[in-house]
Amino acid sequence: MSGGFEGPFLNFFSFLFSIVGSLLIIYGGLRATVEIILFEVFKKPYHYQHIRKELTNKIVFGLEFFIAADVLQTVLNPSQEELIILGTVVLIRSILGYFLSKEVTEYQLD
Repeated sequence: MSGGFEGPFLNFFSFLFSIVGSLLIIYGGLRATVEIILFEVFKKPYHYQHIRKELTNKIVFGLEFFIAADVLQTVLNPSQEELIILGTVVLIRSILGYFLSKEVTEYQLD
C-alpha cells in the first residue's frame, strides 16, 4: 500500500473489529439475561451452566476482536510506548481469555 491509504484502511478495520467485539459481548450478555429470565420466570429448559458457558464464549470471542483492533492501531503508531501498551493489553486479555476458556471446559453440561 502506498500514498497514505494504509492509515484510513487500518483505522477502519480497527474500528470495525472494536465494534464487532463490543457487539459480541453485548449480544452474549443480552442473550444470557433473556435465558435467565426464561429459566426463572417461565421455567424454560435452560441451565445456568449452559448460560454461563455461552456468555463466557461470547466474551472470549469478543476479546479476540479487541486484540486484533489493538494490533492494527499499533501498526499505525508503532512507537515504543505503543508497543509496550499493546503487549500489556494483549497479555492481560490473553490471560483473561485463557482462564475464561478453561472455566468453560470445566462446566459439566447435562
